Amino acid sequence: MSSLSWRLIVVGIVLVLGLVFTLPSVESVRQSPLGKMLPAKQVSLGLDLKGGIHLTLGVDLDKALANSLSQAGQDIKAQAQEKELTVIRQNLLDARRLEFVLATPGKKAEFDELLKRDFPSLAVASSAAVEDDKVKYVVQYKPEYVKNLEGLTLDQAVKTIRNRIDQFGVAEPDIRKQSGDRIQIQLPGMKDPERAIALVGKTAHLEFKIVDETADVAKAQKGNLPPGRELVMERVSAPGGEYAEKPLVVKSDAVLTGEHIADARVNFDQNNNQPYVGLVFTQRGAKIFERVTGENLKKRMAIILDGKAYSAPVIQDKIAGGRAQITGRYTDTEARDLAVVLRAGALPAPVTVLEQRTVGPSLGQESIDNGMMSIGVAFAAIALFMLVYYGLSGVVANVALVLNLVLIMAGLSLFGATLTLPGIAGILLTIALSVDANIIIFERIREEIRLGLPWRASIKEGFARGTLTILDANVTTLIAAIVLYEYGTGPIRGFAVTLMLGIVASMFTAIFVSHSLLDLFTLGKKPEAKLSI
Repeated sequence: MSSLSWRLIVVGIVLVLGLVFTLPSVESVRQSPLGKMLPAKQVSLGLDLKGGIHLTLGVDLDKALANSLSQAGQDIKAQAQEKELTVIRQNLLDARRLEFVLATPGKKAEFDELLKRDFPSLAVASSAAVEDDKVKYVVQYKPEYVKNLEGLTLDQAVKTIRNRIDQFGVAEPDIRKQSGDRIQIQLPGMKDPERAIALVGKTAHLEFKIVDETADVAKAQKGNLPPGRELVMERVSAPGGEYAEKPLVVKSDAVLTGEHIADARVNFDQNNNQPYVGLVFTQRGAKIFERVTGENLKKRMAIILDGKAYSAPVIQDKIAGGRAQITGRYTDTEARDLAVVLRAGALPAPVTVLEQRTVGPSLGQESIDNGMMSIGVAFAAIALFMLVYYGLSGVVANVALVLNLVLIMAGLSLFGATLTLPGIAGILLTIALSVDANIIIFERIREEIRLGLPWRASIKEGFARGTLTILDANVTTLIAAIVLYEYGTGPIRGFAVTLMLGIVASMFTAIFVSHSLLDLFTLGKKPEAKLSI
């Protein structure tokens, strides 16, 4: 079989595959019997084309650091106790510094060795002797650990939000980190902003804190809080099935957080059939919960969700088995939603909604119509120019241009990429790049013919010489597109996606397809005949 035959077979296979992955995105085809035979994948539309919700969240990294440092303090106390060392008066000075007292005289060197060996991420900011040969320590995380923990917190927040949205069934979400402490979320097709914020903005930040029964609540409400204490509002039942809020003073240090939850399920109270959320802790969380409940017998432990105490039961006994529950007269839907967000993962730190935008579907459809019209006008203008200026060879370029568009849409569908309004701009640019490659080759062929070379040899030489120029120009542009995709956000990434697909498609169509079609159209043409170029 000749070289041309093989090339035409390859072009035919690529065309069929391109149509297979492009046609499902056409509504009329998708609803037809043919649509049932095609793959289910189709081009996903971005927020600006489909409408939906755009949110920008800010993550409280200081709170994540404070929680981690507080937990480290609990671990220090537990490990010191195993070595017969006593640590008392633990207190967070701020989000980055923990203060406590070593109450075992003469054991400073042994305790310093324990800190160095078992807590390498901590640095001792100061240590000073106090009364009765005790030593007061102030420790803090090392700078490199702080940086790493902040990065992990943001990564975990992104993963948690994505898992949560996936469980709620929102299609094609776009969730990614931005600079600093921000996360961008786009939910195409979602029309209820309140539902979106309830879904995403609900941090489900769960903390277990010991209640300080000795604190003066009235003074606390006026802002006069003892060191290491904070005021929270407890939800309590009121007459008529309503809820009231009651002030509660708790220790600032969380003895346990939601990161230690392995599972959360909706259960029902056997007495009044009220739903509640049952929690199962991880292995480490179960050990911590057992130790904490054993150390705080007859004290109240507040179960705090997103800064509000939902219950504060008295610890009657050490609780083994790693189970707890959150009650609060939830409706079935409220309990189910809470279980979902806790099971999908509590956010490692509270988040706040910094920006909220809603794009209506009518505006999205207008963007689609305008974008498609711009592609149509650009394609028609370029096709007409190529036809007039290059004759039969212009027809070859136009056929390659159509295949180029088919391959771009097929690539968007196949790889699950999202088409955005800037992505349409990328398609327009690749139309120009594709025809530019053909122009380079055709002008090279014209030059060879003017130099007296036969037109068959001119075609071969034109493609051979033009290919190097095209590869050089397109590879450098592809590298730029990859950089844009890797470091860009939102619209920039949408532009980069179609630009990358378009560059690859245009190199194939301009170099391989155009050459094959030009050879096909000139097949059987006599050497002395004039080439229409």
